Amino acid sequence: MGCTFADVMKKKVVFLLAPVLMMAGCQNKEDGQNQADQKSFETMTVSKQDITLSQSYPASVEGRQSVKIIPRIEGYLREIKVKEGQRVTKGQVLFVIDQASYQAEVKAAAANAEVAKANLTKEQLSYDGSKNLHAHKVVSDHELRTSASNLAMAKAQLQQAQAQLETARTNLSYTVLRSPSDGVVGSLPYRVGDYVSPTMQGALTTVADAQEMYVYFSLTERDVMSQIAEHGSLEKVVKAFPPISLLTANGDTCTVKGRVESVSGVVDNSTGSVSARAVFPNADNHLLSGSTGSIVIPKKMKQVIVIPQSATYEIQDKIYVYKVVDGKAESAIITVLPMNDGKNYVVISGLAVGDVIVAKGANYVKEGQEVKSEE
Repeated sequence: MGCTFADVMKKKVVFLLAPVLMMAGCQNKEDGQNQADQKSFETMTVSKQDITLSQSYPASVEGRQSVKIIPRIEGYLREIKVKEGQRVTKGQVLFVIDQASYQAEVKAAAANAEVAKANLTKEQLSYDGSKNLHAHKVVSDHELRTSASNLAMAKAQLQQAQAQLETARTNLSYTVLRSPSDGVVGSLPYRVGDYVSPTMQGALTTVADAQEMYVYFSLTERDVMSQIAEHGSLEKVVKAFPPISLLTANGDTCTVKGRVESVSGVVDNSTGSVSARAVFPNADNHLLSGSTGSIVIPKKMKQVIVIPQSATYEIQDKIYVYKVVDGKAESAIITVLPMNDGKNYVVISGLAVGDVIVAKGANYVKEGQEVKSEE
């Protein structure tokens, strides 16, 4: 079958277009490569600013004064005057131990003291008589000395009897156990009728003074040493702490601020930490002795270099950024403060004011890559 002129022209057109399409494809590939090499990134110019960072530490809460109530004498528990969780005042009766035997001891000791007192009176009269007779040469020196010795013994016996009476009265007073301070009553593991003694395992209860609460936490050795270097001494470090917050176990922030009261000067070899104690007011009893939480310590820093953490990447515990130098990415190692807010770093070294860095997507940048600024 023959070919027409139109058919021949169609074939030529197709033949001629093929190289053009190939050339266009190559051109598009090159343009795409150039666009990839010149990918746009958000950049920023390094400057100084003020920032407040905070760092949290696990903490435990205890009453400022937590006293275990342990009996000083033994006997059967007769009365329990309080309930668990009850607020008590200093001197309030908590427990009463059976008093019968101790009351009997007081009566016996009192009677012995009266006998000793009567005996002393008798010996005093005898001595006075012997002394008078001795002056008239009626009794010998030996008889006078014997009378004086009996008098001295009577005095000693009275003193001993009075001491025993005092001990008996003291033991009787120990049958009533009172609160040593204002506070809150803890658990009551014993019941009326239980036998209690000074050697018993566990206390009758614990009274925690909850007007102020001690909050215990630990600082790292590195933190303490850096602060001593900054302030000059441990005492100045304690005074330099700002008001601090307490985050309770349920995630709520304590409504009042506390203060750091002391920092131990001893490093725990097993943990490498230094113990510290803060004090929080607790007038409304929102803090419970024995509870846990986190101490939050703010740190205000003035005119420091701050960069977003998204501008960094880490390799073998070293932190890097990409500086933009003459339009190309150039990696640089930086040093940052350990304390951060989870979003930003405070840069100690490696950057200067005026440097331009990649602010986001540092993990996707390659060394020497051309960077278009989107600052």
